[in-house]
Amino acid sequence: MNKSIFILLGVFLTMSIVQADDSVAVVDLQQIVSNSSQVKLLKQEHSRKMDELNKIIVNARGEISNETDENKIIQLEEKYTKEFNTKKDALERDYNNRLAVIEKSIKDEIAKKAQKDKYDYVFAKSVLLYGGKDITNEINVK
Repeated sequence: MNKSIFILLGVFLTMSIVQADDSVAVVDLQQIVSNSSQVKLLKQEHSRKMDELNKIIVNARGEISNETDENKIIQLEEKYTKEFNTKKDALERDYNNRLAVIEKSIKDEIAKKAQKDKYDYVFAKSVLLYGGKDITNEINVK
């Protein structure tokens, strides 16, 4: 119930902002991101690095299963848990930072297109229910 109220409120606000004499464009952000070669490369690198993280787990399991001393097992578990978490956190920070840079470049390209073609407003296609020129295919992102 609350979601539908917020959606209707958003539609009414959008409609009140966009007047008949304003130039409106829409972009399909999901399509732009999925077609981006930078995003594809980042996902491939991230997947490869996640595979490397999984090797830590496999190595840890092997080494721990060969150990019989309880104290050494606990030490090994702590060692591998710390190593895994440290590398995972670094990997996630790097991924998020690089994704933010790509996101900024996409927004910059949309802004350039809006200024060049003199659009007053550019909305995500999923937000605007009706109207607006779809400029998704006109956005040049690497």
